[in-house]
Amino acid sequence: MKTGYRKIELDAPNLGKREKNYLTKAIETNFISTFGPFIQEFEEKFAAYVNAKKAVSTQSGTSAIHIALHELGIKNGDEVIVPALTFVATVNPVMYVGAMPVFVDVDPATWNMNPEDVEGKITEKTKAIIPVHLYGSPCNMDAIVRIARKHNIYIIEDATESLGATYRGMYTGTIGDFGVFSFNGNKAITTGGGGMVVGNDEKRMEHIRFLVNQARDETKGYYHSEIGFNYRMTNIEAALGLAQLEKLNAFLAKKDLFRRIYTEELSCVDCITFQKKYDFAKSSYWMNCIIINENLDIETFRKKLKEKGIPTRRIFMPIIEFPPYQSFKNGNYENSYRIYEKGLCLPSSTLNSEDDVRYISQKIKEVLQ
Repeated sequence: MKTGYRKIELDAPNLGKREKNYLTKAIETNFISTFGPFIQEFEEKFAAYVNAKKAVSTQSGTSAIHIALHELGIKNGDEVIVPALTFVATVNPVMYVGAMPVFVDVDPATWNMNPEDVEGKITEKTKAIIPVHLYGSPCNMDAIVRIARKHNIYIIEDATESLGATYRGMYTGTIGDFGVFSFNGNKAITTGGGGMVVGNDEKRMEHIRFLVNQARDETKGYYHSEIGFNYRMTNIEAALGLAQLEKLNAFLAKKDLFRRIYTEELSCVDCITFQKKYDFAKSSYWMNCIIINENLDIETFRKKLKEKGIPTRRIFMPIIEFPPYQSFKNGNYENSYRIYEKGLCLPSSTLNSEDDVRYISQKIKEVLQ
């Protein structure tokens, strides 16, 4: 989006010569499909980065969640606890395996799954919890792990928005039984699409690797002993991901800088509050988001910013508002609704500059006057 000489991006990917070089190598070697050396290299380096024993690449973050649920044996009649405030891809895979999503409200400060609500929603049918580290900010994993161990249920961490974030020194996605990541075009790093499952149970991880390749036993040719999935990442996608992974620390540093500038510029505005994080956690700040505690129409506010060349995005609508999920509404979700109604995602792409972020902040203050 242009504003004078500026082009401010909301969440656009940051690509350059390194990505071009890796993609060229993939094309020159003719390894562009689901077979090629970049896939294994990307998986190994990704696992090493987040300090997980194994990583298996997939076609999307959604397929990563699906295959994790499938591997854990979640099935028809089971219940899976999910936050009401998240992207719908967190919850759709629960339906894919025939289980029932059980929605909980979020904490008003962190915007993440409220452990007290989780405890109250557990039944004998509960088999898993999917905590979502929303917009890059880690959940209260101490409480969630304690609840899961008490009731002997699995944890699948939705770390699709939190690559690089840490909780008590551990990377998000490595604290539960499985962690899942997304490499969609707007994420911290991208493969164009794509996702990843990580875990420390090597037997389960190898079985996931088997399943994503149509459950093909290659020692017997085209022999399939189970029902598998075509969830493999391509070599050309992995080439892009490998190049992006090498730049991840620089991306995270820039996102952290943007957060500090937004905080410095906007904390003085009484009606603005930011998504909070725990002192012992580090957010990836995938998106910098605010709540505007004022009686204004959020769409009118967005329109005024757009006129000044500033793109924004609404906070996710609570999933229980969508027709497929309205019947699952069971409780009070006032925090989820309030954050949706008053919240806004600000430009966070690493293509932006420090000056861009200061410009954005200044225009927000002007519109609120």
